[in-house]
Amino acid sequence: MKPWERSPQRRRYLGAAAAAFGLVATLLAAGPAAATPDPGDAPHKERVTKSQQSEARAAIENGDIPGVDQIVHSDNVSHLTNIPKQDLKGVNSDLAFQGKYAFAGNYDGFVIYDISRPKSPKIVSQVLCPGSQNDVSVSGDLLFLSTDSSRSDNSCNSTTQPATEKSSWEGMKVFDISDKRNPEYVAAVETACGSHTHTLVPERKDVYIYVSSYSPSVTFPDCQPPHDGISVIKVPRKAPEKAAVIDFPVLFPDGGNPGAPTNPGVSQTTGCHDLTTFPKLKLAAGACMGDGILLDIADPAKPRVIDRVEDNVNFAFWHSATFNERGTKVVFTDELGGGGAATCNTEVGQDRGADGIYDIVGKGDKRKLVFRSYFKIPRHQADTENCVAHNGSLIPAEGRDIMVQAWYQGGVSIWDFTDSDRPKEIGYFERGPLSSDTLITGGSWSAYYYNGYIYSNDINKGFDVLKIHDRRTDSADSVRLSELNTQTQPDYR
Repeated sequence: MKPWERSPQRRRYLGAAAAAFGLVATLLAAGPAAATPDPGDAPHKERVTKSQQSEARAAIENGDIPGVDQIVHSDNVSHLTNIPKQDLKGVNSDLAFQGKYAFAGNYDGFVIYDISRPKSPKIVSQVLCPGSQNDVSVSGDLLFLSTDSSRSDNSCNSTTQPATEKSSWEGMKVFDISDKRNPEYVAAVETACGSHTHTLVPERKDVYIYVSSYSPSVTFPDCQPPHDGISVIKVPRKAPEKAAVIDFPVLFPDGGNPGAPTNPGVSQTTGCHDLTTFPKLKLAAGACMGDGILLDIADPAKPRVIDRVEDNVNFAFWHSATFNERGTKVVFTDELGGGGAATCNTEVGQDRGADGIYDIVGKGDKRKLVFRSYFKIPRHQADTENCVAHNGSLIPAEGRDIMVQAWYQGGVSIWDFTDSDRPKEIGYFERGPLSSDTLITGGSWSAYYYNGYIYSNDINKGFDVLKIHDRRTDSADSVRLSELNTQTQPDYR
């Protein structure tokens, strides 16, 4: 019997909240999810100084920032609806899309929404399967879920267990989602150091998964240093139970960025945080802690680095990457403070905790990443608001490079980087601080554009749907996708 088949009550109702919606919720396990953070993805509360409290209250009273939980947005953005968290009470994380459905990760599992009517999404099912971060992606009838917390086994009934225990498990889980109301757990693959995030390279017969993880330790039997690459998993579509790791390509033969004390304030590279593939162009971009990389993925089973850059002045933690539509630029994000700190203020400034815009110049193996500028939201946040560049996607506006992006409690930003040297914000949505006297981790984790609408997964507040009305983005309304995993860049046109 497979570990994911151990529970005789794999499917059951999740209580009154789900019943009130008249929906079937899928219960796969019980127990708390343990978080293995970026440096700061783990939710926490932290008292700030009395001076910072006074400054936050004064900023609210003066109208410099919204009031606690107050919703504000630019004139060209509408907030259509919010669906609060229901039975899964953990941290909301990443999003994926397929047809009329949105798939929302949560540290306790994932939720499937019917978004056929974006103004009134409906919960189709809720799957309880604890394990941070539960980053999610979909391809055909398969859903993939990352587990980056040490668990007692690979079942959805697992409990937390120290990574120092040889029997502990972390890695990828695979679900059959042919029946959206009753997803079925069909496979699990253990990977070295778990799966903090993952990225798909879908092919007709197989799906290749690039698994990003980091922070090895000599005390972790299944996560030993050096950990200077990624795990590559091959999943046969017709036999997902045969999914397996087929390689661990080394991306940093020299060990990557050494971090402090050589480069103070910069993360040492001990793996990658996130990769984005562009299958049509056979390219990928990797955000790998202290390094940014460009890869050739002509052979998806054997990705290889063709360029590598560092920014030891303003980047602390290379977090994620997004290509522009033509594949001539990459936007890398710096998650200064790990997502748990207040970095959108005058003290930190506009060049740290920001996006870095890089042009791709040259051809073939001679292609290089060339830095052009930084972008950071122009709206200062209170010292009680965690705020830094996070997950976003392109808005496929014709002839322009426009991105929508989550900034935790900085909200959702829509910005134009058509001119790589002069990026600018053109729209936004945000809530006021969760508190005026305590820094509580919250805000938008992921904000993505899909088939005419912007969807945001807020750590605490739930699932938001936004609409932008702007001549600069109107052309994107005609673009329709059947599936979107933002870390697998589509050919929009």
